[in-house]
Amino acid sequence: MPAETLPGEHRVAVVPETVAQLVAAGLEVVVQHGAGRYASYPDSAYLDAGAEVVETVDAGAVDVLLHVRPLPAAVPPRLKRGAITLGLASPATELHTVAALRDAGVTSFAMELVPRISRAQSMDALTSQALVGGYRCVLEAATRLPRFFPLFMTAAGTVPPARVLVLGAGVAGLQAIATAKRLGAVVHAYDVRPSSADEVRSMGATFVELDLEQLEGTGGYAREMTEDRAVRQRELLAPHVAEADVVITTAAVPGRAAPLLVTAEMVAAMRPGSVVVDLAAESGGNVEGSLPGQDVAVAAGEGQVQLVGMRDAASTMPVDASRLYARNVANLLLLMTSEGRVEPDLDDEVVAGSCLTHDGRVLHEPTRLQLLLEGDD
Repeated sequence: MPAETLPGEHRVAVVPETVAQLVAAGLEVVVQHGAGRYASYPDSAYLDAGAEVVETVDAGAVDVLLHVRPLPAAVPPRLKRGAITLGLASPATELHTVAALRDAGVTSFAMELVPRISRAQSMDALTSQALVGGYRCVLEAATRLPRFFPLFMTAAGTVPPARVLVLGAGVAGLQAIATAKRLGAVVHAYDVRPSSADEVRSMGATFVELDLEQLEGTGGYAREMTEDRAVRQRELLAPHVAEADVVITTAAVPGRAAPLLVTAEMVAAMRPGSVVVDLAAESGGNVEGSLPGQDVAVAAGEGQVQLVGMRDAASTMPVDASRLYARNVANLLLLMTSEGRVEPDLDDEVVAGSCLTHDGRVLHEPTRLQLLLEGDD
């Protein structure tokens, strides 16, 4: 496992706990010196777990390369033909790397493509990292909101609880709801999927009912809506946004730009001092004007609303984010491992579903078609 090179990425794909699992399965694990330092996993812990720690990982010598962020396009040509890579790949946006993996004859597995079925839950990295992101969003809001989250009853009077609105009730949204509730806020939430209402209520929040057709996509995700419906949804959400002290947006459609849920006008109508946290800022943003990794002050009445664009949300909590991600990676890798050899069985629906490239071909059909549209055949 090489160290991650993207600035700000502090997670690692292997932790000492999973090193021990992989070694027990008959695999030799090589870790680059210092790869786990930002996640508080020292070289000594990897050595104690049975890994070999080296100054530099020779890409051309490894059979399996584990990673967190998508590989740079310069890496696949250095791998030997038939090598296996396993990690987040962002195929919709990293087409150059996908083409490089294909042309190098590398068998690559994208953690985003792991099927959302019961037997693959322990390998679902999107879910584990979304949990971290949802939790972190609430902490970011709480540190910026110039008032308490919980109700306080004091001799000097009663301090009412903050009102939090969560838009998007997937894994990240539900974790945001749970965290805000633990901090004592009054929480409301909205999602386009009908199945979300009961989940929201089970977390102790109030589900926002809008007079709109509900949308349910495949694999538990929301499907993309028409622009007319999106406009009407924003109109109906506007008063709920205006009443909130904190708005947290977590809505995403895999492989597409994040849907716009909150306009600049909606933000400007909030009370001064309110906070909006956009978890989807990196993929286009749910909130107009949000910028990944930046705080933007927006005029509201005679004051301002703080607009927080999240970036590398899971990486801000690298210890537990790495622990969860590494377990996802190890579970998928061990599914393909028998008697100390990694031999992917493409007849297995989990293995096949998560396979991006193999034997000089792009197996993920949407990505293959996107490459064709880009003129890369």
